[in-house]
Amino acid sequence: MAVIPSMIFSPIGEEFLYRGVIHGSFVQRFGESKASALDSLAFAVTHVAHFGIVYVSGIWQFLPFPAILWVLSMFVVSQIFFRCKQFCNSIWGAVFAHAGFNCFMMYFIFYQL
Repeated sequence: MAVIPSMIFSPIGEEFLYRGVIHGSFVQRFGESKASALDSLAFAVTHVAHFGIVYVSGIWQFLPFPAILWVLSMFVVSQIFFRCKQFCNSIWGAVFAHAGFNCFMMYFIFYQL
């Protein structure tokens, strides 16, 4: 039930935002590589809310090591999505890669953990 929305809404919305709007606003000034690093950084930092900030017993806690590990991982994944966009010469390459990644993550979370 959760897999289908995670394969549709997040990839479309996030890829058009990060690899589309954010990347596009930096590419003229900084070039493709630096713009990609900036949109990947924005993508990674936004995703720290998934892993690294927890609410336990009525208290919000920031877990530095898991957060740093997660942000670095999301940066690398974001760079892969960018390469998929370049390879396909279309943002849809990044959307489909993101959808596949989310499908794998949901499978791993629900069936392997």
